[in-house]
Amino acid sequence: MMLTRRYLSKLAALATVALATGFTAPAFAETAIKFTLDWKFEGPAAGFLLAVDKGYFKEEGLNVTIDTGNGSVEAIPRVATGTYQMGFGDINSLIKFLDEDPSQKIKAAMMIYERPTFAVVGRKSLGVTSDPKSLEGKKLGAPPPDGAFAQWKAFKQVAKVDDSKITIESIGFPVREPMLAKGDVDAVFGFAFSVILNLKAQGIADDDIATILMAEHGLNLYGNSVLVNTDFAKENPEAVKGFMKALAKGFAAAVANPKEGVDAVLKRNETLNPDIELERLNMANAMNIKTPYVVENGIGGVDMARLSASIETLKVSMGLKGAVKAEQVFDASFLPAKAERMLP
Repeated sequence: MMLTRRYLSKLAALATVALATGFTAPAFAETAIKFTLDWKFEGPAAGFLLAVDKGYFKEEGLNVTIDTGNGSVEAIPRVATGTYQMGFGDINSLIKFLDEDPSQKIKAAMMIYERPTFAVVGRKSLGVTSDPKSLEGKKLGAPPPDGAFAQWKAFKQVAKVDDSKITIESIGFPVREPMLAKGDVDAVFGFAFSVILNLKAQGIADDDIATILMAEHGLNLYGNSVLVNTDFAKENPEAVKGFMKALAKGFAAAVANPKEGVDAVLKRNETLNPDIELERLNMANAMNIKTPYVVENGIGGVDMARLSASIETLKVSMGLKGAVKAEQVFDASFLPAKAERMLP
């Protein structure tokens, strides 16, 4: 007991000296996380960026760097190889990736787009309507890495579209909306909020845009989720948990105040039109993020039975071998409690 008292007295004396001399102990090092988005800095990225700007990541002892991406499929190998510790990508493409090699070091850990934003977007003046059958006889532009195009095989089956009458043209992301605006193609594959707003920026009138959301025509899949390198997660479980907690706050902030979210985006990309990005964010919140399921259950989680059923669908669209199960794809153990994941 005497030793303990002496030890405590010594500590107190050292603390007094430290205060008198202005010495401060070194701060604990923050855990660095490199995070890759699926796409550019646009409205729907607001939740990620607000988590940075509002200090939510720092509160969890994290130093997070967020980079842009080149498509919701390309984020997957970035994370699996450890080039990025975490990222944002299409869970369906992740399932395909793991089906080909279940030993890959990657899992989904937080669902953001509870309903996928996969769509075929065309122009009414070119004969496309909200009916998938209107695509028959048309030319569709498809960027090969696009998550929506990856689901075409399953979608045309559930929507009963005869693709023998359809021409698919491979196009790049940068020319997708310009080609549709010029009438070089009749419709394109993509994320609804991206294609619609980019078309409007090209001068296409709202009432000339026809949107076919795959989720509204029988394709019951999940969309983009937060991905984590499993080696990093194993070595830094508390950091991953802190990331998810901070991100839930970031998305809640983007739903509560979309204007503030767009301001965070514009800080990274001043060339954007703030009105268009606000509309894009509001569309993403309404269609994909704050869905009825999320209102009831909070952001981030999944229904494992539904995820298992989606794997069966992907056997059609992506030709899965059946080598991967839902629990090998999604790990909910890093999510905060439901009460911390509710959106306003």
